[in-house]
Order: sequence, then structure tokens, then C-alpha cells
Amino acid sequence: MSQRTYNQLWADAQLELSRLLTEELPAEPPRPEKDRVVFFQRLAMLYVRYIQIFRQLEKVYDQVVHPQKRRVIRVILDGVIGRVLELKNEMVEKEFSEYHYMDDVLHDLKLTPGDLEIPIPHHYISERNKELQERKTMLTNILKMVEVTESPEPVMVKNMSQEEAIKIIQVVERARQGRLRAKLNEESRNMNRMYRTKDPGTAGLELAAICIQKVWRGYIQRKKAKIARDEEMIFLGMTMDPKYQVPCPAEIITQSSEACTRTKQEEHEEDYLKSVAAVTNQLRDVEGHDMSKTMKEQIRQWFIECRDATGSFPDYPDDEDGGSALIFAEKNPQQLMEEIAAKEEEDSNNKPKGKEEKKEKGKKDKGKDDEEEEEAGLKMLPSAFLSDLEVGNKTFLDFWQTRNESRNFCQRHEVELIKEEKRSVIEAEIRVQVDEQMRQELAEWKLAVDKDKGGKTKGNAKKKKGSKSGKKKKKEKDLTADRTLESLCQELVEQGLLKQANNVRLHDYLGDFSYLGTTLRQNDIEPMPSLSDVRQVLSLYAVLPLGSQVVHEKAPLIKAILLAGPEGVGKKMLIHAICQETGANLFDLSPLNTAGKYPGKSGLAMMLHMVFKIARLLQPSVIWIEDAEKMFYKKVPKEEKELDPKRLKKDLPKSLKLIKGEDRVLIIGTTKDPLSADIKSLCKMYSKIILIPRPDYGSRYILWKQLIKKQGGEVTRALDLSSLAKISDGYTPGHMVQVIQSVVTKRRILQQANRPLTAAEFVAPLAKIDPVFQEEEEALKNWYSKTPLGKKRIKASTGKEEEEAVVKGKDAKKKGKK
Repeated sequence: MSQRTYNQLWADAQLELSRLLTEELPAEPPRPEKDRVVFFQRLAMLYVRYIQIFRQLEKVYDQVVHPQKRRVIRVILDGVIGRVLELKNEMVEKEFSEYHYMDDVLHDLKLTPGDLEIPIPHHYISERNKELQERKTMLTNILKMVEVTESPEPVMVKNMSQEEAIKIIQVVERARQGRLRAKLNEESRNMNRMYRTKDPGTAGLELAAICIQKVWRGYIQRKKAKIARDEEMIFLGMTMDPKYQVPCPAEIITQSSEACTRTKQEEHEEDYLKSVAAVTNQLRDVEGHDMSKTMKEQIRQWFIECRDATGSFPDYPDDEDGGSALIFAEKNPQQLMEEIAAKEEEDSNNKPKGKEEKKEKGKKDKGKDDEEEEEAGLKMLPSAFLSDLEVGNKTFLDFWQTRNESRNFCQRHEVELIKEEKRSVIEAEIRVQVDEQMRQELAEWKLAVDKDKGGKTKGNAKKKKGSKSGKKKKKEKDLTADRTLESLCQELVEQGLLKQANNVRLHDYLGDFSYLGTTLRQNDIEPMPSLSDVRQVLSLYAVLPLGSQVVHEKAPLIKAILLAGPEGVGKKMLIHAICQETGANLFDLSPLNTAGKYPGKSGLAMMLHMVFKIARLLQPSVIWIEDAEKMFYKKVPKEEKELDPKRLKKDLPKSLKLIKGEDRVLIIGTTKDPLSADIKSLCKMYSKIILIPRPDYGSRYILWKQLIKKQGGEVTRALDLSSLAKISDGYTPGHMVQVIQSVVTKRRILQQANRPLTAAEFVAPLAKIDPVFQEEEEALKNWYSKTPLGKKRIKASTGKEEEEAVVKGKDAKKKGKK
């Protein structure tokens, strides 16, 4: 598509965004909603509409080449992503579930379930290509060094008895004799064939010709019948035309043009950065002197006006207050002096408030509480991103919407825009220098005036403001201050704590949508999520925050996620996919992996310090804890006591508390047996618990089809995928991969032309594997119902939540009266 098309797509997205902003930011605040269902519907509608804007803006940002437009789009895109995460968080709090089913909203907006798929922004990786490549080469080099330094295992000579040695020699000798015997038999058969051949007569030739004709005509007729049947099925729309299954020329051209656009983006970005540097230097050289001169004149004029108005020279504003920027505000000298004096009084009055003030404040708070009780109901939580979206939308409406770009066909940067942006930057730089000079000048003026009056000289030096908080926060001690980043990385790689993520993507985690979710919830049955729902939730909780610094700082902070599910559902694959989508480093702090490493308390502290230090320096980072239940065992099994699996139980939560909004570090735990852990400690550590179930019928059908194709198999009419998906109920994707690898071998792939794959071939190896039984899944569901969110969900479904809210309100009123 052309740049004009993407500009139009941006305009359409901005139009929808402006409509949403008018709905979310009305002139009068909306009244609280008492009906929880109606409130959730409003949230769901906003969520779906924001996702559509997100999808459009992501496509636009990926393909627009204008560097200044891209910066505006990026700000708006980050704002939209942040708002989607805020709405998701609010939906979880109101519905008490990590998974939501919005069939009615999709129906109203005329959308498909595919439109709810969360896109992974392409720029998360593309804009950090060089950095990721350098990091990858560093890790590969360290791994090579580790492999070289590791001494090869010595060849062990196996002790063998005489009987065993004789048996092996006999087997080998018999095999040799058998091969010779087979060779002699083949030669004798060939000799016999030569003697048997006779000159065939005319009757024999006719019979041979008839036989060949019969076989050939049958083959041709079967082929014609197959072609006619396939054409009929394509005409009826029952099967897809083979020409659409292969990428058509138009798709290939589109993909190549998108790649060309990305290279053009890089070229335009380089030109823009060079131009910014050149324009900045030019403005500093040409206009810098004039700016400095005018500022000094204005400040001197202000000194004189203040002296005329108040009878004395003013105190110069501090850098913290903005310096001379305060002087250029549209205020007269008297107002400025009053404002500065008021600030000084505020700084000096750091004394604790008296009892009377506290009482008055308490009365006011009680009054406010009464007002809040009167307006009981559900309200939207305050947003940290709506103000950014408003600014971005205003920039588009004021500048880019009506801009004539007929002369800028190549979509290069505009120099005038750079000048406008950089003037304010240079002005701020020069103001700092001017402020220093003018402070000295003001001090000299005051000295001169004081000498004339014969009074004592007054210093202009102000006492430094004391810190508001009396106690200083203790900084975390750096135990490895004398070591380089490379040496720390090398040590962690050698210890197996820093690993390379496997090359898998989130879209490789296959699964269908849950089409019965809404129906089951209407009948008060809690549905098990589908694999597609799991993929979307992890995109929201892990990928989007880790990929953007702005989003991670402002969005609801998620420090730790627990993935709970039976073996083989793809928990490990999801962690590697998150690392690949965001370019994150993978640290492995699993109890079995850390066993025997860094012994003692000091060793444990050093290990955690190194891991979290590198995780912060090379963020984004994912810290993986496999078998997370082992850390919180109710009772440690005898065979695992030597490994000390509960070693990190106390220290890891402490390190977790130190993670802040600016640290793009995420802890992800995986567990297949959460029942063996203490649920309180586990829930305290992991703020989000995501249950991953067995795949449903739709997911199993997709999995069988795609995994067989990936292994090299052909899905033909002979392979009944529907029956295969039906009989494989209870089996996980891991089981399916295991079965397909055992059936679709290299030899079997070569035989497919004559003997296509059938469902019966997969049944025998599938029967050898134990499935995940219904009882195990029910046990997982019961365990999840004991988690904080599960308890809230049960209370909400039984109606106890509303009763508790009413009781709490009455109790609060009684306390207020007392």
C-alpha cells in the first residue's frame, strides 16, 4: 500500500480515538453505575474499540516512513496500549476472572473473534535489532568458551564377561554369513530367470497389451473422477482451491514492498537524525547570541520593575522552580514576588500540624466519606494514559490533519518542524547559562545599592532546602561494583542461570477461540479457557509491558505471573515465546537448576544480586522458575531434601519487592502440581495466576493439522482429522508432538505419495501415553477456586459480594456516628 493509504488509516484511527476520548472524558462526570453487568458491558465495549485502534495504529507505525509522523504515532500507540492494559485490569477487578467472553459486544460491533487477537508490535524487535544482535553474539561467544573449557568425558571401558563377548561375536558372525547367503541366492535367481525367458508368441503379446490397456484406462478414469470430485467440492465451497493455499504473487509482492518500506524507514531516520544535529548547531550559532541578549535585557527590565514596585531588588528564582522561566510568565512583578514568598513560606513550614488542624481535617474527611456513601456504585478508575492520548490527538488535529503534503511525496522530514522543536531546547540550555550570569549581576547590583545606603551587605546565598523526608532511603549495596558486565554474564552462563531463548513465537502457540464461554457463563458454569485465551492474556500481561518502557512505567504493574497446568500444555514454550517477542533475556532460577550452586547465605545473596543486577542492566528480562511449587512445598519429599528446593523462599520475595515501574523485569513461574504447595505463600509471591487447561476439540483439530504439516506430513482426505481430534480428548499438545514425531518419520514422508497418512496410524502410539484425566483438571479447578481471584469469583456468582459491601457500608456509618 502507498503512504497515502497509511495516512488515511491513521486519520480513521484518530477519528475513532477522538470519539472514544469524548465518551471517556465528558464535560460532567458520569454517575456511578449500580448494576455490575451494565458496567462490565461498558468496559468491554471500550476495550474492544481500543483494541481495533491499537491494531490500526500498529500497522500504520510499522509502514509509515515519515520520521516526525512516526514519533507522534508512537506516543499515541503507547497511550492506546496502556489504556487497553488499564481496561483489562479493571475488567478483571469487576468480573473476578482473567478470561472474558464478549460475544454480544463482537456481534454489536460486527466483528469476528479474530479481531480480538492482540497484535505484537513489530517495532519491539526491529528498533532494537543491533542491540539484540550484539547481545546474541556475546552469549554465543560465552557458550563457545564454556564448551571449550569443559573437559571431554573419558571413554569408559566396560567390563564384560567371556559369555557376553562370545554372544556378541556370534551375532556379528551370523549376520555376516546371512548377508553372504542372501547375495548368493539373489545371483542364483537371476541365472534362473535368464534360462526361463522364451520367445513369446502373438497370443502372449496381445494378452500383455490388453493388460497394459486395462491398467492405464483404470488409472486415467480414477484420475478424472478425482479431479471432477475436487472441482465440485471447490464449487460448493467445501474445500479451498489449491491456488489459494500457496502464497499468490500479489502477497509475495506485498511482503517484499513492506520489507522495502522498512529499509526506507531506516534511511529516513538516519537523515532525520543528521538533520537534527545540523539544525541544532546552526540555531545555536546563529540565534544563540540573540536569545541570550534578549533574555538578559528582559531579566534586567524585571529587576528594575521589581525595584520600582517594591523598593528593593527581588530574589532570583531557583533552578528547581524554573529559574528565569518564571520571569517570562505573564505576571507583573508584584505577583511574582508574592508567588516566590509563598513558596518560601511553604518550604519553611515543615512543622507537624496541631491537634486542632487534624480534627478539622478529620471532620472534612468524614464529610467526604458521607458524600461517597451517598453516591454508591461502580466508577471508572483514574487513567494515567488519557492525558497523553488527549495531547497526541490534539497534535494530530492541530497540525497533521490539515497539513498539505503535496510537495513532500517521498515523505522526508521537514526542517521547519525541527527548528520549532529545537528552539525551545536551545532556549532552555541558554537560560541555564544566563541564569548563572544574571545571579552574579543581581548580587553585584545589591552590593552596590547597599554600599550607597551604608548598610550591611546581604548575601544572596539561600539555605538549601532540607529533604522533606527525614530518613534517607537505604540504597541497595552493590556486591559486584568492581566487576564488568561481560564477566558477570559469563559467570551466569557458566552456572547455567543465563540461557538463550528458543526461537519460537507467540503465534506458534496454536489454539482455537472459546465459542461456548458466554453460553456457559449465562448458565452459571465457569468455562475452562481455550489456548487462544491463554495466548491473549500473556500478550497483555507480559509482552506489551515488557516491550515498551513508557507502558511499563504507567500501566498497572505486574511483577510475577504463575502458569499452572498439566504437563505438556506448553508452559515452557510460552516463556521462550515471550522472550523472543520482546527481545528479553532469560534467567533460570528453578529450584533444580540452582541446587548446589552458590552455597550458603552469602552465596545465595550474591546469586540473586547478580541475576537482578544484570536483569536490570540488560532489560527487558524474564526470570523463569520451573516447578515453582517446590519453593513453597508443604512438606519436602525425602528424595528432594538434599536439593533444598525451599532455598529461595525467603530471599526471592524480598528481591521481588525491589522491582519498580522503571524495571522491565518479570518473574514467571511454571507449575504442574500446585496442590503440593502452600497456597498462601504461592499467591503472595505471584500476583497473577493463569490456569492453562487441556486443549478443547477446536484447538486439538488445529493442532493435529498444523503439527503434521510442520513435521512434513500431508493432510489428505484419507486422514480423518475430526475423528483424531475427537479421540485425543485429554491429550496435551506435548503428547501430540510426541506421537507425530514417532509416526511421521523421514521414511514415512517418502511413502506418502503411494500410501497417504491415516488417522489409524496415530491411534496406537497415542494409546501408549496416559492422558490428562478429567479428575486432574477438576482438581486444578478446585485449587484455582481457593486463590484470591477464585474466591472473589465464587462470592460474586453466589451474590455474597454485594451483601458484604452493604454490611461494610452499614458498619462504616455506625462507626461514623460513634
